[in-house]
Amino acid sequence: MSRMTSRPGNRLSWAAIAALSLAAPCALAQDANLARNLAATCANCHGTNGQSRGEVKSLAGLPAESIVAAFKDYKAGTLPATVMHQIAKGYSDEQIKLIAGYLAAQQPKK
Repeated sequence: MSRMTSRPGNRLSWAAIAALSLAAPCALAQDANLARNLAATCANCHGTNGQSRGEVKSLAGLPAESIVAAFKDYKAGTLPATVMHQIAKGYSDEQIKLIAGYLAAQQPKK
């Protein structure tokens, strides 16, 4: 046996490395859909993929910067809203950027 594998602590370390290397692809697959999954919470009011069918403003195709700015204004309470100020407070700045990027990339409703 080599000196490195003969110690119990080293065996555990190699097992941990092996387990983490198998888990990495799963984590990446989840992250690939994170923006879409976060934006899906907007669908109740703003429609699927930000394409509203009602009176609520469509978000699909709007510039990401505009969506981020509106989120920040809702979060700060400077933009009047019924529920958006409460909803916006539930997202981190990074999550808001992901949502805005996803919605900006969607095709606006014709």
